[in-house]
Amino acid sequence: MTTTTLAVLVPLLPFLGAAAGLLLGRRVPGLVRPLAVLPTLTALVLAVLVAVRQGGGTGGGTAPLDAATELTPTGSVPIELALHIDGFAALVAVLVGVVASCVQIYSTGYLRDDPRYPSYAALVSLFTSAMLLVVYSGDLMVLLVGWEIMGICSYFLVGHYWETPEARAASLKAFLVTKLGDVPFLIGLFALAVDTGSFRITTILTTVADGGLDHPTLIALLLLAGVAGKSAQFPLHTWLPDAMAGPTPVSALIHAATMVAAGVYFVARLLPVFAASAAALVVLAVMAAVTMGGSALAALAQDDIKRVLAYSTIGQLGYMTGALAVGDRGAAVFHLLSHGAFKALLFLAAGVIIHAAGTNSLAAMSRMKGLRDRIPDAYWTMTVALLALAAIPPFSGFFSKEAVLGAAEHTATGHAESAPTAAGWIVLVAGLLTALLTAAYATRLWLLAFHGKGAEAPDHGKQPVTMTAVLWVLAVPSLVFGLAVGVLPDWFDGHELTPTLTTSVLGTGLALVGALVTYGAWRHTTALAARVPMGAARPSPDHRPSTSRSAAHLPDASPDGDGGLVEAEAIATHTPAYGDVASAPDPADPGRLLLGPLHRHAAVGFHLDAVYAALFVRPVQAAARLVRFLDREVVETYVRGAGAAPRWLGAAVRRAQTGNVQTYLSALLAGAVVLAVAAVLVATAGA
Repeated sequence: MTTTTLAVLVPLLPFLGAAAGLLLGRRVPGLVRPLAVLPTLTALVLAVLVAVRQGGGTGGGTAPLDAATELTPTGSVPIELALHIDGFAALVAVLVGVVASCVQIYSTGYLRDDPRYPSYAALVSLFTSAMLLVVYSGDLMVLLVGWEIMGICSYFLVGHYWETPEARAASLKAFLVTKLGDVPFLIGLFALAVDTGSFRITTILTTVADGGLDHPTLIALLLLAGVAGKSAQFPLHTWLPDAMAGPTPVSALIHAATMVAAGVYFVARLLPVFAASAAALVVLAVMAAVTMGGSALAALAQDDIKRVLAYSTIGQLGYMTGALAVGDRGAAVFHLLSHGAFKALLFLAAGVIIHAAGTNSLAAMSRMKGLRDRIPDAYWTMTVALLALAAIPPFSGFFSKEAVLGAAEHTATGHAESAPTAAGWIVLVAGLLTALLTAAYATRLWLLAFHGKGAEAPDHGKQPVTMTAVLWVLAVPSLVFGLAVGVLPDWFDGHELTPTLTTSVLGTGLALVGALVTYGAWRHTTALAARVPMGAARPSPDHRPSTSRSAAHLPDASPDGDGGLVEAEAIATHTPAYGDVASAPDPADPGRLLLGPLHRHAAVGFHLDAVYAALFVRPVQAAARLVRFLDREVVETYVRGAGAAPRWLGAAVRRAQTGNVQTYLSALLAGAVVLAVAAVLVATAGA
C-alpha cells in the first residue's frame, strides 16, 4: 500500500467510525465501544507508518509527500483535494492519534453509564478526523472544512450535559467566539488566494518566497484573528475556561491535540506568509506575551481544578505562538507535541481526582486528608505531568519550553534575520516571567489537591482500568519525549532545538523560585485550613443534585457511579455548595496570599467577559430590543391597520344592509337631497 493511500486512510477511518457510530449506536449497543476505539487506534497505527516512511521529510532526506486531485473546476483559483505531509505534519498526526485513542479508551470507563455515550463517541471520532484533515491537508479550502467541523464538534461535546445551564452557555460561547475569529480568517484565506493565485499550500509558499505577496500585513492580521479564536489567544481566549463544563475527556482532546492546536499548527504551516510582515510578527509577539502572563496569573487564582488547567493551556499556547513570532516553527511544534502529551495526562488525571473527591473545588480538596492514597495512579502520573508543565529537567516540558526561550533569545540578540528584535525581547521577557508563574500554579494545584488537611477523603472505590492505564501510557512521553531533542531537527527545519545555557539557567531558576515561594505560602496558609471553614466557600454537607437547580435534571450521580455524571454534578453544584470563591475570604489558599489584591481580578479573568458584555453584548441586546419594538409597535401597527380599515368599512356597509325597503328609499331620498343641495351651492359659488 502506497504512503498516499495510508495518508488518505488516516482521517478517513475515524470519519467512517463516527458515521457508523451515529447510525448503529442506538440499534446495536454492543458495537459502540469497538466503533469508537478501533478506527482511531487503526488511524494511529497508519499515522505512525506514514511518519516512518516519510522519515522526517526534507530533513531526513525524504521529500515531503504531495498529492492532489481536482474534483471539479472552480474557476480561476482551483480547489483541490490535496495532501502535503512533511515532518511537522507526520509527527502532529501521530500526536492526534495517540491522544484521541487515549481519550476514547478512557471514555469507555469514564462515561460507562452515560445514555448519550454513542453520540459522544461518534462526535469524538469526527473531531479526530477533522483535526487529521487539517494536519494532512495541502489545500487551504480543504483545511477550512476540517477547521469548521472541529468548531461544530466542540459545540456539541462541550454541551454534552445540556441539562445544566453551565454546559449550554459554555457550548454557545465557544461556538460564537471562535466564529467571531473565523469571519476575518475566511476573508484572509480569500485574500491570500487572490494574491498567490492558488489555495495550494506549496504554491502559496513558493509565491511568498519569490516575493509575490502584495498585502502581507493585511492578510497576516486577518488570519491571526482566526488563529486567536481557535487557539484561545488574547483577546478571543475567554471561551476556553468556560468550556470546562464539558466532560473531562473532551477537555483533554480539545486542549492537547485538536481545536486549540489547529491554530498554532496553521501558523507553523504558513509561517513564511506571516514572516513577510514584520508588523504582523510584532503583533503576534504582543498577543503571545499578554496571553502568557495574563493566563498564568488567572490560573493561580482558580478554584476549579479544570479551570486551572484551562488557563494553563492558554499560557502554553502563548509559548507556541511566541516561538512562531520569532520565526522558529520547529520550537513551536516541539512544544506543541510535548504539551499535547502532558496536558492530556493532566486533564485525564483531573477526571480521576474529581471522581474520587466528588468535587472539582481545590478549596474542598485542601480540607481532605489522604486523597492521594485513594488514587495513587493519578497522584504519581499527575506529579510527572505537573513537573513537565513547570519545565523542570529532565521532563519533556523543560526541553520544549527552553527551545522556545532559546529561539526568543536568539532573535532578541539580533542573530535572526526572519523576525524583528523587538519580538524576541517581548517573547523572552514574557516567557521567563510566565515560567515563574507556571511553576507557582502547578505547585499550588499539587499541594491543594494531594496534601490536604482535615477529614478523611471519601473512599469511592477504584476507577476502571481503562482510566488508570491511559494515565501511565501518557506519563511515558511526558517523561522522556524531551530526549528526542537531538533528532527532531531532522524532522523540522534543521534548526537546533537543544537548550541554551543562559535561558536554561534563567528559566529553571525562576521555575524553582516560583515553586519554593508557593510552597512557603502553602505552609503558612495550611495551618489555617483546619480552623477556618472556607468562609463563603463552606462545603455543603450533601452534594446531591437537589442542592442546585442546575443539577436537578441530571441522572443520579453518586460518587461511586459514573465518573462523567459525578463531574457534571460537581460543576453544576459548585456555586451553590461553595459560594463565590473568587471573593470568599479563604485564607487557606496560597494563591490568594501570593496575588494579594490582584486575586479577585485574576479569578474572573481580569473582567474581560464583563468588558465584552459592556462593549458588545449589551449594545447588541439593546439594538435587538429596539428592532423588536419597531417591528411590533410600528411595522405591525401598519400591517394591522391595513387589515382593520377594510374590516371597519365592511362592518359599516354591512350595518347598512338591513333588508328594509323603506330604509333603502329613505337613504336614496336623503342622498338625492344632499346632491341637490351640493349642486346649488356649487352653482351659487360659481356665480
